Amino acid sequence: MRIAYVINSVEGGGAALPVPGVTRVLRDAGAEVRVFALVRRDGRALPAMAAAGLDVDVRDGAERDHIGAYRWLDTALRGWQPTHIWTSLTRATLLGQLVGARRGIPVVSWQHAAFLKPANRLLLRRMQRLSKLWVGDSESVTALTAQRLRIPPERLTCWPIFAADADAPQARAWTPGQTIRLGSLGRLHPVKGYDVAIGALALLKAGGFTAPEPFEFVIGGDGAEHDALAAQAAAAGLANVRLAGFVEKPRDFLADLHLYLQPSRSEGLCVAAHEAMQAGLGVIASAVGEMPYSIETRRSGLTVPPGDPAALAEALATVLRDPTGLGPMGAAARRRVIDRFGADAFAARGQGIVERMRTWR
Repeated sequence: MRIAYVINSVEGGGAALPVPGVTRVLRDAGAEVRVFALVRRDGRALPAMAAAGLDVDVRDGAERDHIGAYRWLDTALRGWQPTHIWTSLTRATLLGQLVGARRGIPVVSWQHAAFLKPANRLLLRRMQRLSKLWVGDSESVTALTAQRLRIPPERLTCWPIFAADADAPQARAWTPGQTIRLGSLGRLHPVKGYDVAIGALALLKAGGFTAPEPFEFVIGGDGAEHDALAAQAAAAGLANVRLAGFVEKPRDFLADLHLYLQPSRSEGLCVAAHEAMQAGLGVIASAVGEMPYSIETRRSGLTVPPGDPAALAEALATVLRDPTGLGPMGAAARRRVIDRFGADAFAARGQGIVERMRTWR
């Protein structure tokens, strides 16, 4: 088997982040895999792919040049001659489906996004028959994919995109006298809801809330919303909010926290929140995507409605009033994520999909 793994870009985070782990399972099952990226963006996913021994072809082209991207992909796959195409996210899926149909190559398509733009949803629904198999990256996204793309059960499966690592660095429990460190990892984009988090902290400040110990909120990531978020925090007088920029070592960043926040407006599985649980952190998150399934309320964290600063402020106040509970909450979060997303279960799901693909040739 020769699998052409087609992705939108090689930017840091997002759907490119799990590529080394996913392709390792495919290769361990005997497949040869090559990655084809339609655009570079920041290129921060490339070092991890290189370290995993992956060959990566990156198109030198524009985001919206779909005809040019289709021609590039068609030419590249004609030369490499894959037996299967594996696609990830809407643009890569639509173009991969067209090339697969033209070349007679079966297509497997990931679905990661809990939110799809109306036009993308319509296109994917109309072209869904061009993918022989659809794979949801979580139970929540799999259910959404069946509903909105109208894919029958025999052509849909679930492979949770997160493989928990029991050896990941662990956060140290908060001790009295320490500043309570809250943090989050993600793109500075409206979908991540960092304006909601800053709004919640502003409500706590305006309401006179005082935690038993000082606390700070650190956001690791960069993006177009940086200046707007910095201005929002400054206008609210929040000296305890820090924008740390892109984080080279996310595991070390997480291990330095006491509590993780994920205030997203929309998510699929949300790898960052699950990595935080893996690090032994309790999580306060929006009730979107997989997070309500993974977070056990008041055991491993709390969930709140998305886009609701008041609800998030109330949840933060509940946890910060008694920071001695952060350690037990983090321990419960770690147990939960190891139980749900262990490495053996991750590999078994992927190997099952590969065996199914072998029957197509």
